[in-house]
Amino acid sequence: MKKIVRFSKGFLPAAIVSLILAISGIVGYIVKGGFNLGVDFQAGLMQEIRFAPPAFGLTWSGQGNAAISFDRGVLSVIVSGAGVEGKTYSFPPEEYPTLAALTEALGQIEGLGLSSLTALADTGINTQWLIQSAWGNSQLGSTPYVVHYLNPDNETVVNIEDVRDALTSLGRSVSVQQLGNASDQHCLIRVIFEESDGDEEEGGQKISSGQIMALLETSFGGDNLVVIRSDEVAERFSKDLTNQAGILLVLTLALILIYASIRFKPQYAVGAVTAIIHDALVIVAFIVWTRMEFNTTTIAAILTILGYSINDTIVIFDRIRETRRIYPDDAFVDILNRALSETLGRTIITTATTMLAVVSLYIFTSGSMKDFALALLVGMISGVYSTIFIASGLVNFWDRQKTRRAKKRLAVPAAAKA
Repeated sequence: MKKIVRFSKGFLPAAIVSLILAISGIVGYIVKGGFNLGVDFQAGLMQEIRFAPPAFGLTWSGQGNAAISFDRGVLSVIVSGAGVEGKTYSFPPEEYPTLAALTEALGQIEGLGLSSLTALADTGINTQWLIQSAWGNSQLGSTPYVVHYLNPDNETVVNIEDVRDALTSLGRSVSVQQLGNASDQHCLIRVIFEESDGDEEEGGQKISSGQIMALLETSFGGDNLVVIRSDEVAERFSKDLTNQAGILLVLTLALILIYASIRFKPQYAVGAVTAIIHDALVIVAFIVWTRMEFNTTTIAAILTILGYSINDTIVIFDRIRETRRIYPDDAFVDILNRALSETLGRTIITTATTMLAVVSLYIFTSGSMKDFALALLVGMISGVYSTIFIASGLVNFWDRQKTRRAKKRLAVPAAAKA
């Protein structure tokens, strides 16, 4: 016979621990001044840049229009326009593995001007290191369009403090965060538009991407700057997104409550919803105290955690209901312990295998995806804990109160007869 673990002994201590975690999250929210809101939920500007040397420049003097694009590492030159036969010249890295091979092929396109911006010794660099800036116009013209490359052996490393110093004139609303290692030359610049200023910053003017780029170009040279992405969110959009996120979470909880009420008795539905509220509060406490950026990716992580938790809870509730039918004369607390013990192996295996994938995501990614994976790890641990101790503990408490009230009702007529 399988050993029965007395999980019920941990119901009360778990409730105390959970209460402490919930209170710590509330206290942290007040002390820390709320969430570390990302640009999704707070009006502002976010610009991701890398410092990368230039590889070559392209100009166009032929008929029609020409544009350059990068799609999954493949560089393409697209020629179009009235009276011109549309053509696309693609240069996959596997066919043109070095900069020398690529520039030689580009030189064969009529009307395409090519200027080498690297030393002759660098023409052997791998074309997989080429990178396109999102800043500027990809349409080719008389002004050279610069293509950059990542140089892992670059001895000139721009210090993150130098970047901050270059942007000090923009005020305190600008923050600079290093992404990856210092050698990656990768940073995230974030500007918060203060609501009190009506999206207006220093000198009555909203800080723009152009101002940031102008300051960086002055300090580090324009040819070495690559804009990976540039996002700006207006105040009205950020408020609407915040409201929609709140409505989404409330609707999720309401739908889960309805589903659990239909499938089980009301006490099971309340236990399930209490457990996922507990998981939401735990992840909120974690986000508040670690100052993890709260953005749409964080909302996705919370919803994923709630779905994972309710799935585990429903499986265990199904086993409780089945065990009660098999052992109708047993005390309910013994039925709970038996059901939890029988599903423990399944819970451990499912959680462990899922966490392997999430740990890989945490190790091999960066930025918001790394935060997403970390939130999932915390949430999965909380989900298993809440299913076993919070949801089951609340159902047990409800059953005990129901039994106690039934005994009192029986005791009153017996006393009257006496």
